[in-house]
Amino acid sequence: MYGFISIQNELIYDLIQHPYFQRLRHIKQLGLSNLVYPGAQHTRFHHALGALHLMNRVIDNLRLKGIEISDQEAQAALIAILLHDIGHGPLSHALEETLLQEVHHESLSFLFMKTLNKQFNGELDLTISFFRNTYPRKFFHQLISSQLDIDRLDYLKRDSFFTGVLEGTIGVDRIISMLSVHHDELVVEEKGIYSIESFLHSRRLMYWQVYLHKTALSAERMIVNIIRRAQYLLRAGEDLVASPPLKDLLTNAYTIEDFSNKPELLDAFGQMDDHDIWGAMKFWRNHPDAILSGLCNRLMIRELFQITLTTDPIRKSMVEKVRQEIHQVYGILRNETNYLYSLGTVSNEAYVSGGKSINILTKQGEVIDIAHASDLPSIKAISKIVEKNYLCWPKNVSL
Repeated sequence: MYGFISIQNELIYDLIQHPYFQRLRHIKQLGLSNLVYPGAQHTRFHHALGALHLMNRVIDNLRLKGIEISDQEAQAALIAILLHDIGHGPLSHALEETLLQEVHHESLSFLFMKTLNKQFNGELDLTISFFRNTYPRKFFHQLISSQLDIDRLDYLKRDSFFTGVLEGTIGVDRIISMLSVHHDELVVEEKGIYSIESFLHSRRLMYWQVYLHKTALSAERMIVNIIRRAQYLLRAGEDLVASPPLKDLLTNAYTIEDFSNKPELLDAFGQMDDHDIWGAMKFWRNHPDAILSGLCNRLMIRELFQITLTTDPIRKSMVEKVRQEIHQVYGILRNETNYLYSLGTVSNEAYVSGGKSINILTKQGEVIDIAHASDLPSIKAISKIVEKNYLCWPKNVSL
């Protein structure tokens, strides 16, 4: 996608070779979206290397504009973007709410960085400062985490490429050339405003067409219910075949403090990837528990839940009808029907005005939020959060 990517020094090479990073080869960037877009086989490993490449280009561009960046700062920024997703677990975002309740991947990324820093004798001190936003020159953190960061530039271009959703295509080269620094804050030169508008429109479209695609959402809710059922069975004393790290996470509800205080727990998580989940489901599809085996069989042959996705509220009467039909069709207890349907809300936040704004530097030296600098009313429109409600249930349950 970018051609050859160069590795800048031995430290970066050694970090790429580390087992924690190499496992990203086996975690798909888009979780279960390949059930909708078969070409979406790219991984977190691809994305991290792509982000590393783009960060290097941004640093070169800023230096050409006379912005002083030391070699130590450049290396720290490169490592920070390389490791920004190292805390992701199996299937990326799909299982954050079940395997790791209230433990965000950013927090785990930080813990992995701290562990790696010890292993590499403190050489990641500055990287961690960038990642945690404690360094005075704020633009380094903004390049790693903001509404116009290197992470988004790479994943939008990459996800658009591998899914074939051309509406998500963005002009990465143009955006990078328009980035600058003003009072140690990241800004976009005024002549780049239309490229940023295009970027925001692409991001909004990618959310509805890829990230929140209703079929992928249905598959994601099925895997969430599978994990919830497996947790219930294990905690009730049933035996399930699973890799030791997966079985441990299914059995216990760990907090971020547990991961911080138990190096062996973080190390075990650092060995997990998508194969742990798919391998377990191959065993679970033959388990005597009909709910678990049924869900696993359906997901593995892509017999997904049907789903309704709407801006209107989901009526309680409709949810109750779904539960009643599931109870009758499958002959299961009413309190177990919640494993065979899912209800919730998703939101599309293409741009949130305020906070970590995308700032435009005008020719007069004024810094303005793009929502106010743009002459297109659509930018103001997409700065509003759009929410949709969903309900999904088995296709053989008719309403």
